[in-house]
Amino acid sequence: LGVETVAVYSDADAGGRAVRLADQAWHLGGSRPADSYLRGDRIIEIALESGAEAIHPGFGFLSENADFAESVEAAGLVFIGPRAASIRKMGSKAGAKQLMEAAGVPVVPGYSGEDQDDARLRAEAERIGTPLMLKAAHGGGGKGMRIVRDLADFDAALASARREASNAFGRDRMLLERYIETPRHIEFQVFGDRHGQIIHLNERECSIQRRNQKIIEESPSPFLDEALRAQMGAAAVAAARAIDYQGAGTVEFIVGPDRGYWFMEMNVRLQVEHPVTEAVLGLDLVEWQLR
Repeated sequence: LGVETVAVYSDADAGGRAVRLADQAWHLGGSRPADSYLRGDRIIEIALESGAEAIHPGFGFLSENADFAESVEAAGLVFIGPRAASIRKMGSKAGAKQLMEAAGVPVVPGYSGEDQDDARLRAEAERIGTPLMLKAAHGGGGKGMRIVRDLADFDAALASARREASNAFGRDRMLLERYIETPRHIEFQVFGDRHGQIIHLNERECSIQRRNQKIIEESPSPFLDEALRAQMGAAAVAAARAIDYQGAGTVEFIVGPDRGYWFMEMNVRLQVEHPVTEAVLGLDLVEWQLR
């Protein structure tokens, strides 16, 4: 593409490959994320001082931070990712699920309402039935999650999940969902341009996990046939269209043994697993983002 690259780095990454390959490399701060990669104001300062035109937020840290995306645009720079409004719409699992349901994307039966009273949650649990999953609305990484197989255990599980969610995320709002036994976890790579056109680039299956963290990504999925791939791909595009998505993103589905599938969440960024798709299709997704 003939672009000049500016890398930022913490103490821990001073000898990293990205630092060595970049045309310019600027020191951000100490090894702790709070002292370096979470310093959005300093990252923008460096971009302006170095003459950069755009900021690529990478895979983590500020990549799904709507306030940072807005600050980048306000500074006259391009944020290489979705619009801040799109990021915000996917920021809450509860809000995202309601949005997907309205867009006709299949969602797991459950409850994601604002009424978080114990009695209301208990009534919803009885309506949904067991097995049931309790999940922190503002969480991830398996924190604040509990599986309830007997409603007699519901109250204790709710108290425990709320406590863990509050400690991990500072918020204890909960979602209730029917728990899908022996599920598969299949995600679709999506891409949107600045003209409202959205496509998908097939799937990655990441069912092999430990403690709700992905270990192996496989593409194509050995579980999907062409018909199911087409259905799920269309649902992934519909999900991205519902939030006017721009750039690279991933729509994650949970798939039952009966081949039923339901929206789980959307990652509004390029994922660290994206090279699996690149290897299969022979594409460079970061180049696509820049273009």
